[in-house]
Amino acid sequence: MAEPVKLRLEGLDCANCAAKIEDTLKKEGFRHVSVNFVQQEVTLAGDVEKARAIIRRLEPGIRVLDPDAPGHADDDDDSRRLPVFMIAAIILFVPGLVLRYGYGLNGTAIMVVFAAAYLLAGWKVLKNAFLNSIRGNLFDENFLMAIATFGAFAIGEFPEAAGVMIFFMVGEYFQDRAINRSRRSVRSLLALKVDFANLLADGKVVRVDPEDLRPGHRIIVRPGERVPVDGIVISGSSGLDTSALTGESMPRPVTAGEDVLSGSVNLNGLLTIEVTKKLNESTIARILAMVENATARKAKTEQFITTFARYYTPVVVLLAVLVALVPPLAVGAPYPVWIYRALVLLVISCPCALVLSIPLGYFGGIGKAAKTGILVKGSNFLDALAAVTVVAMDKTGTLTKGVFKVTEIVTRNGFRPEELSKYAALAEIHSSHPIAAAIRDAWAGTIDPAVVREVEEQAGAGIIARTDDQEIMVGNDRLLHEQGIDHDTCHVMGTVVHVVVDRSYAGYLVIADEIKEDSAAAVRELKKLGVRKIVMVTGDSRDVAEAVAREVGVDEVYARLLPEDKVAVIERLQHENGNQGKVAFVGDGINDAPVIALADIGIAMGGLGSDAAIETADIVIMDDKLSKVAVGMQLARRTRNTVLQNIVLALSVKLVFIVLGIFGEATMWEAVFADVGVTMVAVANAIRILR
Repeated sequence: MAEPVKLRLEGLDCANCAAKIEDTLKKEGFRHVSVNFVQQEVTLAGDVEKARAIIRRLEPGIRVLDPDAPGHADDDDDSRRLPVFMIAAIILFVPGLVLRYGYGLNGTAIMVVFAAAYLLAGWKVLKNAFLNSIRGNLFDENFLMAIATFGAFAIGEFPEAAGVMIFFMVGEYFQDRAINRSRRSVRSLLALKVDFANLLADGKVVRVDPEDLRPGHRIIVRPGERVPVDGIVISGSSGLDTSALTGESMPRPVTAGEDVLSGSVNLNGLLTIEVTKKLNESTIARILAMVENATARKAKTEQFITTFARYYTPVVVLLAVLVALVPPLAVGAPYPVWIYRALVLLVISCPCALVLSIPLGYFGGIGKAAKTGILVKGSNFLDALAAVTVVAMDKTGTLTKGVFKVTEIVTRNGFRPEELSKYAALAEIHSSHPIAAAIRDAWAGTIDPAVVREVEEQAGAGIIARTDDQEIMVGNDRLLHEQGIDHDTCHVMGTVVHVVVDRSYAGYLVIADEIKEDSAAAVRELKKLGVRKIVMVTGDSRDVAEAVAREVGVDEVYARLLPEDKVAVIERLQHENGNQGKVAFVGDGINDAPVIALADIGIAMGGLGSDAAIETADIVIMDDKLSKVAVGMQLARRTRNTVLQNIVLALSVKLVFIVLGIFGEATMWEAVFADVGVTMVAVANAIRILR
């Protein structure tokens, strides 16, 4: 089965054309088809050369390029020439109006002046209309505008024909500028890609392509340069600007031994970094992939508008034909009057405001979210986030920092504290869990990993490690009861790790985890946004969970849960919530991946989070701040409101002018103002999201 590929559509400047290309490719049997008008690209699975041929047939003016192929900038030749033609058309049009209406002149010379202004403004429309008519595409905006203005010329309305075309093209020009501005705004995120890396090789610094870097390579990053791939600092210290990744402006200090993320800017010191991930596995590559692929997952609103536009234009055109023919044939009304009214309908028949502003609004929301350190994988998830009414979240790494320390060692049965610490560290030597790391850090000595020959994990309880002559159990109280170990301590405040050596209870370690500074404020903000219930689901003890819940203000607590138990809790919350909104889950650990996938909207904390959770999540918060959940919800609701505003505005204006046009109360001037004007207002409204 062919994998989806991406192609650039250079010159795609019509939202209707994008919808037509997507619809045709789907009908031709291509899978995973998604045309992104704002980014000028198409994603599809199937015969690429066949797809190229179909797109060229539908839109000969579009260049179908590979993603990395060189192309023109946004302000291509046509965009630069267009203002010159418009200015020339306006210079002819204004004197023509003065001569026609100021001096009453109405001869051949005046007609020539308006015709010249018309051709200067509309040559591109007429060219596209001719090509579209040859291909049988009679509902293209260019063809409809050409027919409407030709009709105006035919009934002697020369000023209106020229004026409508000029105003239409002025509107198109400003629309293009607005869309290009949106494209540049999101491409500023794509500019995080680094063009070169300074590789240390044989004592020399060699400039190489970041794609050539491999784990173990050492690179130099000078002040002002971006870190090309993820790595760890070997020598040097500096401050890193990670604002493009996390949305936070405060520089992050780094020294030897600390991890650095690709896309960060080195502010002052010289850093030597050992590469830990290839370019395509690094943070910036994953961010770019998420942002670029986000528009493939379309919201229901986008899908509805695409379907609506497919039927709206033919219906209005049919209505225009009926308006032009039925009254004259039925009651002998004058043809010129009703043809003019029909031309008004043709002018208003293109749904540009809808098919242009709706995806642009969602694109702006996704782009703005990315700039604040929130990666949304699709506009459908943006809609879902706006509708969240219940939020469930993990404790460790979500409400708390996930940075553990051993704060107390309590021994039993003659064991010394240093022995207890050593046995616990030995058992946890191969574990990647944060608590295991804290236990190893608490042991000051060294341990040979080869000593541990077998490790048996006890789901939700702990582990059993075996050496050549000893068996060590490390885990919670459940492990002791399951294994039948005699002990005198069951209830201890905090996170407790019990240690058993050769079935003799050796004591326990108390592990402390600090609550994040913004957790309580984040919970309060979620409640202000109308979230009805906030729930904690955790594998930790009930005492610890309830203490954290009281401090941050969580409504319900589910503790000592296995991964399958968390799934059951989410299913119950979804059932209880019914149709009252969406259930979101916020987590970071690998055990959270199943619940992140199950929830209506899964949110992964990115900085400390596991790869599995981030890949499964619908939304990724890059800097691990729980407060970003509320920020994301606010942005999602703002995006949804903007989209709804544009739909109501566009449909209302068009409906009003359809009615006014039929009853002869609207002119072509007013119709084109309504059509182009409402499109420009809708586009401007959508772009506000990016601010």
